[in-house]
Amino acid sequence: MKSAKLILLLSFVVAPALAQEKPVTIHAGTLLDGRGSVQHDVEIVVQHGKIVSVEPAKSAAERTSTYDLRDLTVLPGWIDVHVHITWHFGPNGRLEDKAETPAEATLAEAGNVWETLMAGFTTIQSLGSPEDKDLRSAIARGEIPGPRIITALNPIEDPALTPDQIRDAVRKLKTDGADVVKIFASKSIREGGGQTLSDEQLRAACGEAKAQGLRSVVHAYRTAIRAASLAGCTEVEHGTYATAEDLRILAEQGTFFDPQVGLVIHNYLDNKARFLGIGNYTDEGFAKMQEVLPLNQQMFKQALATKGLKIVFGTDAVAGAHGRNAEEFIYRVEDGQDALDAMVSANSRAAESLNLQNEIGSIASGFDADIIALDGDPLKDITAVRRVVFVMKGGKVYKNVGR
Repeated sequence: MKSAKLILLLSFVVAPALAQEKPVTIHAGTLLDGRGSVQHDVEIVVQHGKIVSVEPAKSAAERTSTYDLRDLTVLPGWIDVHVHITWHFGPNGRLEDKAETPAEATLAEAGNVWETLMAGFTTIQSLGSPEDKDLRSAIARGEIPGPRIITALNPIEDPALTPDQIRDAVRKLKTDGADVVKIFASKSIREGGGQTLSDEQLRAACGEAKAQGLRSVVHAYRTAIRAASLAGCTEVEHGTYATAEDLRILAEQGTFFDPQVGLVIHNYLDNKARFLGIGNYTDEGFAKMQEVLPLNQQMFKQALATKGLKIVFGTDAVAGAHGRNAEEFIYRVEDGQDALDAMVSANSRAAESLNLQNEIGSIASGFDADIIALDGDPLKDITAVRRVVFVMKGGKVYKNVGR
């Protein structure tokens, strides 16, 4: 029954994805432009999937808005720089279900991207899975609705690889169509997070990624945090156990930093029965995740106090968290991040981390028309991020439910 409903849903939402030819005008009461500025009473003109202009609203007599969003807060579609979009619970309710058919898995993945888009995320970086490639292509062709996907395909994680073998692996990822290189430089936090790749191996991975025109994103805890930054890697994920000196080095090196404050661990704890017994999802592993929750909060506060550190928005969303990505905003603001800066971290700053700062993440002329609206003002009440009532991606409206 669930599969039949999803197929019906997909057939319904593909219709808005037809090519838009005539200009569309959005009247925004409050506009957060994605770069840290707030404007009021403006009109955004969209055509052929791009933002044509952003101007003060015309008088009531002259106004011909296609979408009247005067009572809402309008901002660029959010960017989540760390998800695992193909992760899902099988028909048995668990992360792994050997009886699941390929069709069931495909429908579950389509459901993940739909829920993520409906939550206001128009771009995601999936880190990663080989299945991401087909999902990325299907969305790009307009066959199913979802956020644009940037994927790492297969991560580099084997500490037995020599530096030359790591370089070969990076070159293969480029040939296979990866957009970014994901590197595991530490064990899982459930196993203590110790460094697994040497500094030389990290230099080989990130140096070759740069030579191939690819970015490098590193799963890092403890000593691997500064090692990844000093190796020239583009972005560090997680960062639990980071010291003030580690964070200072990230800032000095210009390394983007994506800490996870609450959503991913709370999602694991809430869904413990669905993960327990699979791989390192043991009772000891869950106890370790519970233990590091307050440490992550302390680390995040230290990161906010680190001058020049480029903090971006990523959730590490896995099964159970897709479509709830915006909850991470609430955790971050509760732990001291300015609400406007939190929005920027998922807009222009996230776009910069993806080398897409001239295409997405801002509401400005020439940018992709990725536009969402919230019922409420997140600068006054951060829980407004839960109330996404309008979603446009590439000039195509996928959600418009008003209040």
